[in-house]
Amino acid sequence: MTQSDPHLEALLLYLKESRGFDFTGYKRASLTRRVGRRMSQVGVQGYAEYLDHLQVHPDEFTGLFNTILINVTGFFRDPDAWADLRDQVLPALLEAKEPDAPIRIWSAGCASGEEAYTLAMIVAEIVGAERFRQRVKIYATDVDEEELTTARLGSYTERQLSPVPPGLVERYFEASGGRYVFRKDLRRSVIFGRNDLVQDAPISRVDLLVCRNVLMYFNAETQARILSRFHFALTGGGVLFLGKAEMLLSHGRLFTPIDLKRRIFRNTSLAPPGNPALPTAPVPPAQGGELGGLDRLRDEAFMTCPVAQVVVTGDGLVALTNRRAEQMLGISAKDIGRPFRDLELSYRPVELRGYIDQAQVERRPVQVADVEYRRGSREPLFLEIQVNPLVDSDASLLGVALVFQDTTVSRRLRSDLDHANRQSEAAHEELQSTNEELETTNEELQSSVEELETTNEELQSTNEELETTNEELQSTNDELQSINNELRDRTAELHEANAFLGAILTSLRAGVVVIDEAMRVRSWNRRAEDFWGLREAEVLGEHFLNLDIGLPTGLLRPLVRKVLTGEVDTEQMTVSAVNRRGRPVEVRVSGTPMPNQQHGTTGAILVMEIDEP
Repeated sequence: MTQSDPHLEALLLYLKESRGFDFTGYKRASLTRRVGRRMSQVGVQGYAEYLDHLQVHPDEFTGLFNTILINVTGFFRDPDAWADLRDQVLPALLEAKEPDAPIRIWSAGCASGEEAYTLAMIVAEIVGAERFRQRVKIYATDVDEEELTTARLGSYTERQLSPVPPGLVERYFEASGGRYVFRKDLRRSVIFGRNDLVQDAPISRVDLLVCRNVLMYFNAETQARILSRFHFALTGGGVLFLGKAEMLLSHGRLFTPIDLKRRIFRNTSLAPPGNPALPTAPVPPAQGGELGGLDRLRDEAFMTCPVAQVVVTGDGLVALTNRRAEQMLGISAKDIGRPFRDLELSYRPVELRGYIDQAQVERRPVQVADVEYRRGSREPLFLEIQVNPLVDSDASLLGVALVFQDTTVSRRLRSDLDHANRQSEAAHEELQSTNEELETTNEELQSSVEELETTNEELQSTNEELETTNEELQSTNDELQSINNELRDRTAELHEANAFLGAILTSLRAGVVVIDEAMRVRSWNRRAEDFWGLREAEVLGEHFLNLDIGLPTGLLRPLVRKVLTGEVDTEQMTVSAVNRRGRPVEVRVSGTPMPNQQHGTTGAILVMEIDEP
């Protein structure tokens, strides 16, 4: 798992302590994207710098919160899910209540209120407007005060109401100034208020709780905490309606699905389930007439039993075996009467003599599970062996019965099932995580689209604003073109300067070497090639003092050091050397620093003049 940036965690802690907004439970991937987007908008690079920016500019909190809190909503969002809630779930929920009992609904994360008013419309359609005013209370909550202010107005544009059927628009909205306002008489039953799902106490005794596409922004730990509060808020049998990316795969103890595809769940009770009926003592059979041939019947039933059985007397002798034991364990009728300890079965596949002694002493069954049994080249069998003491009516020990249950198939099926369950669980978790991430991304994209649409509407509101924007864009394009032209001219000038400098270095009769602060060769003119026999391509990037040439570069170290450190403006010295033809020469070396206003010196220029004897 990737570790979170400590500077981001410090920023989240500051938001929690200074403004009361706890974003520490949000998924870091989404949070990083949203905060990063806001930072780029204000021109800040790092979280630490942005924290300083927040402290200096308190108004920035509003912009940050609006960016983090993705307020994407709409009327009848996911119409099929709302239709199922309206046609199947709500009628059954209301039918189970008393005729005059209040109906309490909570819309958590309501944003600008479309979801709360959608609930109001479908409940009013079921119970009628008059009963709605008398019985229904819809509590709509969010952490964003600006969105709650918009929701309280209940005023929407025609485009926002486009998902609402025309008949519902006519019955529940009134046209006012080019917008549509929700009916005031029903609006009184919709109560908006601020509630932080992470920190604040939940609303209680709720029959229907709608929280769609909110949980997917939180990490698993915070989701579990919120769902526990939802469980407390709902009445027994209350309904939880979630978004399409939220599945509650690991919370079956709190909620059971009504319609998993539509993400509609029922609240379950935390009370421990009732104990199943305990087994009672067997009822003795009614006394009847004596049945004949019972001994023969018992013998045949024992012999044909599909479970391998061997009976051993109290003295340790083999008394009975059935056909399944003969087939599976290799024991035969010839072994009857023999001491059990002499049989291979007594110690293979498992040492049974100790278990037999234990069963005889404790007078209770002893079970040996997962015993692997191999016979020849056949596939191994897995057995469950039960050693049952046989006790007479006077509590005297008659012997023991060994029951060999073949669990190979069930063990293999159990192993396959466990493996399939693990794979399924991993796949479900991965799918859930992917769905939540995709849904989060979709929400962010939709939020961006809505922001762009809002911007377009604002731009289209007046021709003057549109023309101004176009002029600004044209001006920006002209500036960019001017900058590009200027850069092109500067590049041409640079090429000319480089060519001019190269011509100067080539025409000099002295050898010229330019080195940087690390004494690496940056320039090597034609005359230096003639002096020492090395081409420029061979020496560029090499350490000057390590060059294998006729010039004793080691003697030049003090000169180079002084020049690079800026101790002198110019330094000269004469050294004896051998040119590329092997002739001794006297070389005058002059060193001059290359100054830099910000970093002192960036290198040195060494000029070498040769006096041949």
